[in-house]
Amino acid sequence: EPLLMFKRGALVHFAVSQYEVYMATHLSGDSTYFLPFNKGTKEQGAGNDVPEDVNEYATGYLWNEVLTPDSLLNILGNFIHLQIEEKEDWEGRKYKKESLIFPRYHQWKVVNNLVQDSLKEGTGQKYLIQHSAGSGKSNSIAWTAHQLSSLYDANNKKMFDSVIVVTDRTILDAQLQDTIYQFEHADGVVGRINNKEGDGSKSEKLAKALEMAQPIIIVTIQTFPFVLRAIENSTSLKERKYAVIADEAHSSQSGSTARQLKETLMIEEREEDEQLSSEDVLDAVMASRKGSANLSFYAFTATPKDKTLQLFGRLPDPSMPPSKTNIPVAYHVYSMRQAIEEGFILDVLKNYTNYKVIYKLKQKIEEKDAQVDAKKAKTKLNQWVRLHDHNISQKVHIIIEHFKKNIMGLLGGQAKAMVVTSSRKEAVRYKQAFDKYIAEQNYANIQAMVAFSGDVEFNTNDADSSHLLGQKFTESNMNPNLKGREMRKAFDSDDFQVMIVANKFQTGFDQPKLCAMYVDKKLGGVECVQTLSRLNRTYPAKAETGTFVLDFFNDPQDILDAFQPYYQTAELADVSNPDQVYDLFEKLKASGIFLWTEVEQFVDAFYSKNKSSAALANICKPALQRWQHRYQQAINDYDVTKNRLERCKQTADAVLIANAENEFAEAKKARDALEIFKKDLGSFTRFYEFMSQIVEYDDKELEKLSLFARNLRPMLREQAADEDEIDLSNVAMSHYRLSKLRQQDIQLKADSTEHKLEPGNDLGTAKAKDKKEDFLSVILSRVNEIFITDKLTDKDMINYVHTVADKMSENIRMMKQIQNNTREQAMLGEFDTALDDAVLDSNEAHAEQMTQLMSDPAKMRQFAHIIYDVLVNKEQKNF
Repeated sequence: EPLLMFKRGALVHFAVSQYEVYMATHLSGDSTYFLPFNKGTKEQGAGNDVPEDVNEYATGYLWNEVLTPDSLLNILGNFIHLQIEEKEDWEGRKYKKESLIFPRYHQWKVVNNLVQDSLKEGTGQKYLIQHSAGSGKSNSIAWTAHQLSSLYDANNKKMFDSVIVVTDRTILDAQLQDTIYQFEHADGVVGRINNKEGDGSKSEKLAKALEMAQPIIIVTIQTFPFVLRAIENSTSLKERKYAVIADEAHSSQSGSTARQLKETLMIEEREEDEQLSSEDVLDAVMASRKGSANLSFYAFTATPKDKTLQLFGRLPDPSMPPSKTNIPVAYHVYSMRQAIEEGFILDVLKNYTNYKVIYKLKQKIEEKDAQVDAKKAKTKLNQWVRLHDHNISQKVHIIIEHFKKNIMGLLGGQAKAMVVTSSRKEAVRYKQAFDKYIAEQNYANIQAMVAFSGDVEFNTNDADSSHLLGQKFTESNMNPNLKGREMRKAFDSDDFQVMIVANKFQTGFDQPKLCAMYVDKKLGGVECVQTLSRLNRTYPAKAETGTFVLDFFNDPQDILDAFQPYYQTAELADVSNPDQVYDLFEKLKASGIFLWTEVEQFVDAFYSKNKSSAALANICKPALQRWQHRYQQAINDYDVTKNRLERCKQTADAVLIANAENEFAEAKKARDALEIFKKDLGSFTRFYEFMSQIVEYDDKELEKLSLFARNLRPMLREQAADEDEIDLSNVAMSHYRLSKLRQQDIQLKADSTEHKLEPGNDLGTAKAKDKKEDFLSVILSRVNEIFITDKLTDKDMINYVHTVADKMSENIRMMKQIQNNTREQAMLGEFDTALDDAVLDSNEAHAEQMTQLMSDPAKMRQFAHIIYDVLVNKEQKNF
């Protein structure tokens, strides 16, 4: 029928019952796919609630709201459009796929509400949209940006001079441009600020776009802080009105980019390899500026953090301040639960299997025991174990065999997997172990790529690293088969099946063919949800087989605790206590580092018409000198009292030792107080700027100290502790076991009131690093005590391997066969006889191992391969 033909006839087809509505824009017989067009329930599930008026149908909204003349005209003019995507078939042939996009109910509703409320409430508002993965955020953002860019008030005056879209997704750039072109039929509506397009630097292109009032300007999260600075510093621009649409934390910053953003925005310090998410940056930007009547913010996120909810959430009673009975909430919600139940994403917590690693360490030479920083030593020992060849090779064995048996054949042989590691060094070692295992087993069609930032170099304290010293590892030299291709595109091809990552591709990576994830990293909170959610994208036949998670690190309860707050509506348990800022204010004033007259002078100079950086620095100088003088004295006292304590310990005089300990404690306390003072300056500024967005302090002294503290803090330079590097060359792994605990479906619960987001209320509780020394042997013993309850026995001893290998290496004839032949050839010679002799010779010391090996040919064959590797490695080191 011509009236039903795609693109030429009806634009949308609805299938309606008394309870639910479904829609399709392309009828193609039995293969027609109808999408849900339902409102969702009060519990954030799929479907529709029973209407309050029992005489109305649950689907009455379709004709009462959607199919009215005005609404239909709005959909035709501002929503429905043809999407053309370039695709590749399984043979690599390119083709274009056309789809007529009609908004889903929640998309149509949120965009209309945002436009109407923006018109009614004016500029200077904040809107938090919690939309799950699978909600179609890209289209929602494109529609919102387009309609806000062409919105006029009752006086026919444009509401916003420019709409600024903050995103790192290139797909959204193209989608915005294509979608808006269909509505406007004009070029130049959308401008993208980057280094690749157009002439001039990013700052020049940004200034030009703002000055010309380009309707829609797309910037990255790194550029965003400088956009606001450009607006604030320009007399003409700061009088204009802007809408800022922030795409969620789809990408994360690490390395130098993260450091620069942290310094610019005073974001609190994190672990070296921990990522800085886009949401962290957005929260910090918003907290660092006063509410502006000419800026409206629209934040789209699937996983709002507590700060995001407090900054962007809406109070149920706007006339009252935030409190436990008036907690900010999201403006609009499309939940993870609804997305799963409607089939737009998969439940990634089904088929979850966790493993437990058990190990014992020892010192090779007991006489080489040494005193070390206990906390630092434990950390270093854990890192040492994680890089140990045996630890990684055992996990790689499980990963590859699981992938080969359970994943490889899924999706018509196109299924892929991701391995999530804790560090860049681990990623390198995983890739090496992966390649080695595949070559040894002669497996085909399993190839891995590795993704990490920067260069990786190993040192002598890294386990089993002697053959890696002096080498630099990069993505480029670790992935020779990329052949110049971008990693995402190469991974989508049949050339690669597994991606090993270290803080890359854990967020913002859409690869629907991902069916399995192997986790060897501590995950929690939003990072956990975003990482495991890489698996949730749908693909033909993927829903039937499901996804698989094998976790070597985390407890299932911790995973559930991370996901549960975002299953329905993310809610705060309480709000941050605004009075904390006064306690820290008094603490800083009582330090004696600065005088209040200096703060007043600084503020006057800062707001002077002839503001000078030199004048500001000179005003801060007395406070800086006081801190430096006290800090240098404290460092000297610390070193002197520490040396005295060490000398007194050698005398065994209890009184001398007690007095020296007291003196050392006082010196440490004085040093710590000055280091904490610097931390408190940052905490005060961050918390005051954050809370002043939420409550009206109306206190000029707080504002003044915040300004002074923000400028003084970077001037205070702490002296790096003169600590000896902990030598781990005397450490060896004696026992190891990797045990599968349980395969289960982790069940997310509806209406789970105990899983709410807790606000940060630990202001001014910074502590100095408490260095506690102990002997390395004692620390090893404590680490090993963790595993006593797991009954780790001699059958797990790595030493047994070395005992047998050492005995075999005495057989000169066999060793020459290993040197001059391939593995297969060498093992056909005298290898088996030598192995049997060595195992039998070890009978007295290792009776249980010997019995198991001699009674089980399969185990003996596996053991033979391990012994061969040890002998080859020993021979290479001798050479």
